Amino acid sequence: MQNEVIDKILDNYHYDSRKLITILQAVQEKEKFLSETTMKYVARKLNVPETQIFGVASFYSNFALEAKGKYIIRLCDGTACHVRKSDSIKDAIKEAVGLADGEHTTKDMMFTLEVVSCLGACGLAPVMVVNEDVHGQMTPEKVKQLIADIKQREGGK
Repeated sequence: MQNEVIDKILDNYHYDSRKLITILQAVQEKEKFLSETTMKYVARKLNVPETQIFGVASFYSNFALEAKGKYIIRLCDGTACHVRKSDSIKDAIKEAVGLADGEHTTKDMMFTLEVVSCLGACGLAPVMVVNEDVHGQMTPEKVKQLIADIKQREGGK
């Protein structure tokens, strides 16, 4: 991220370190994640220890410390989803987007898979969210179709 963009965000919050969480949220909204370089820059500009920035960013789950894809797929693996075979949904997602074991984001930065404990939609189990769109009662076949539709919208990537 360009320092001018960060400076503008910091300026909007009057370089007030008490507004650190809000500042980091605004920075992440622009950058899509908080890079180490960005966090060090914010620490320097706010005159706070880098460990404070890293501590806040790593404590709150809404902050991402790694780059994410354009489409963030959150798959629930809570009890209701797990007993309804969310593992098969995960396998279908990984296959459809081309993720190897241990990978979370595709090399083309199109998809990121996050397995979460709960999405708060147990009645739709197994459930997943793609960016902000909720998809319930998923099956491996529905996953494959959904991913194919996204890829088609993106021009066959």
